[in-house]
Amino acid sequence: MTTTDIDTPIPDAGPPDPQSPGLAHHLEVTSDRGWNGRIWLLLLVLCGALFLDSLDISMVGVALPSIKTALGMSPSTLQWIVSGYVLGYGGLLLLGGRASDLLGRRPVFLGAVLVFGVASVLTAVVDVDAALIALRFVKGIAAAFTVPAGLSIITTTFAEGSARNRAFSIYTVCGASGFSLGLVFGGVLTELSWRVTLLFPGPVALALLVVGWQVIPRTAPVERFRLARFDVAGALTSTGALLALVFAVVRAPAAGWISPVTVGLFVGAGVLAAAFVAIELKHPHPLLRLGILRSVRLVHANLAGFVMFGAYAAFQFLVTLYVQDSLGWSPLGMSLAFLPAGLLVVASATKIDRLLERVDTRLLVALGLAAFLAAYAWFLRVTPGQSYWLFLFPTIVLLGVGFALTFPAVNSQATEGVADDEQGLASGLLNTSIQVGGAVMMAVVTAITASGQAVDGLLPGMTTSVAVVMGLAGAGLAGTVAVLAFARRMD
Repeated sequence: MTTTDIDTPIPDAGPPDPQSPGLAHHLEVTSDRGWNGRIWLLLLVLCGALFLDSLDISMVGVALPSIKTALGMSPSTLQWIVSGYVLGYGGLLLLGGRASDLLGRRPVFLGAVLVFGVASVLTAVVDVDAALIALRFVKGIAAAFTVPAGLSIITTTFAEGSARNRAFSIYTVCGASGFSLGLVFGGVLTELSWRVTLLFPGPVALALLVVGWQVIPRTAPVERFRLARFDVAGALTSTGALLALVFAVVRAPAAGWISPVTVGLFVGAGVLAAAFVAIELKHPHPLLRLGILRSVRLVHANLAGFVMFGAYAAFQFLVTLYVQDSLGWSPLGMSLAFLPAGLLVVASATKIDRLLERVDTRLLVALGLAAFLAAYAWFLRVTPGQSYWLFLFPTIVLLGVGFALTFPAVNSQATEGVADDEQGLASGLLNTSIQVGGAVMMAVVTAITASGQAVDGLLPGMTTSVAVVMGLAGAGLAGTVAVLAFARRMD
């Protein structure tokens, strides 16, 4: 079978009229070959939005030392430029998935891309750190709506099997490429100005909006809209729990780990988390249907995503500050140093779909996490004065291998066998786990560095931080091996 382009009227819209602008253009792709131009443009828009969402995290990371100098920010405040984004991103992803079902995938996706683009432009002109962090949070919220809506468009456009696997592989590799190449883009743009780095995603997002308006199918919402179907209380309690947890960890080194403020924040995070679970159990239309967690594959994919990005985001934060502040590298020099990882991820794009079809995704996750663990272990031996080829190049190559294997595998595994009407939920849950991992682990390493001492030219607490990152990656690898060992019983 080949790709077809079928005109289907929106339900209850009356007799179909081929010239009517209200007609839904439903693309049904049943083959992994022979895609027409409209299919490729659709993928370009969806992949481009995911690329920007991912790019933004690592790209801005390169600019952090320059932003710190320009705005006079402390390291604990500085990390909120990244954490604010990933908390907005991860905290509202489940609501974003629900919104795409109730409001329609097309309007949710396009509206979120518009907000992302405008917020990007505004971040480039503000001079107050609180305003910058707030805008970064808004951008994260916008990303929280683009990702589940975009992934739902893919899963409902491409038939399960080879067509969807190919689309997934392209989509997820674009996301992984954004993480990897963000350092390269960030280095080049920060050489011009850190404001250019913050501005860059804006015009690109607005261009994607224009193209997306033309090619994204107009389809009816999965469910009839009613405000009662939005689990606002669930969204507020889950996001509040995450904010309280991260704020507690970041604040603890200064306030004290057993101070009333710190303990109160941890207790508050626990109470909000418990309230979230209680709300989900009783709400007629929960943000997270807890029954979906009976899938071992889905749970494993979420835990693996948490480990993968949590360890990587924390590690990148450390390396960025180390090579620019301690070693005096330029942003461009750092970006070129990280280039091999991005090239490896991009090069894997044409092969990973075939690998997903032939190899158990859990095995790919195990191999990917093993590569991440080896990368961190190699870097742990760093000492000032070592050449790039000795202390960083092997780490960068291993990071590229880890991303190329793990990122597509967890995305494929998380949505495998999930009903179409819960694809948004499954994708939102996975990306929530990924972003929450990044926020929590960045808070942890920030706390370690804030209370540590500089030794032999390294960042304060740097060795301990890398060891903690290794511990997380090692735990994720051990868990994946255990899942593989008992796969037949658990599936």
